[in-house]
Amino acid sequence: MGRYEELMAAFAACRETAESRRLTLGEAFASLKESGFVFVCVLQALPFLQPLSLGPVSTALGLSLAVLGWQMARGRPAPWLPARVAGWAPGPATWRRLFTVATKVLGFFRRFTRRRMTSWVSSERGRRAGGLMIAAAGLLISLPLAGIPFNNSLPALAVVSVALGELEEDGFMLVAAAAALVLTVVYFAALAFLLVHAGGAVIGRLGS
Repeated sequence: MGRYEELMAAFAACRETAESRRLTLGEAFASLKESGFVFVCVLQALPFLQPLSLGPVSTALGLSLAVLGWQMARGRPAPWLPARVAGWAPGPATWRRLFTVATKVLGFFRRFTRRRMTSWVSSERGRRAGGLMIAAAGLLISLPLAGIPFNNSLPALAVVSVALGELEEDGFMLVAAAAALVLTVVYFAALAFLLVHAGGAVIGRLGS
């Protein structure tokens, strides 16, 4: 059974448990083991896979992703959550929605993956690199750039790419994640250049 199938089986088990008793976030992530990082990172990246900026939400979720990525890079076996958050027990309907959305998103994107370059994701160094890329993507998402289209979409794609690389043992997904991060930096640099150029032109006209 591959990692994706193991995650789907864990989803089914958690969903069944949530139907019969209270299931806390801490219990769910512990049962998902290393795949817990994949689950929580994908859920937090989902809102950004669209062109609109989410304002303060971007900052909060971006910083959360940065922390999760750093934990992953440091080799934690499962996501660490504050006691209050870990003890939260969503209702069965909420768990159903969470698992359904995560399953659909992962199922769509995994069409573009296959098992290749496995050493890039199976080694400790590869996992550390993936965690650092998630942390970098989280920091880029957290930048207060409200009103700029697609400013969060590319780093969110980087997060999903790392997650799929972990699940599908597809090292090429780390390359895709790195490319998305580079494109994000280039996009931000181009915007900064245009803003500075436009500002200089306005000041020049006012001074003439």
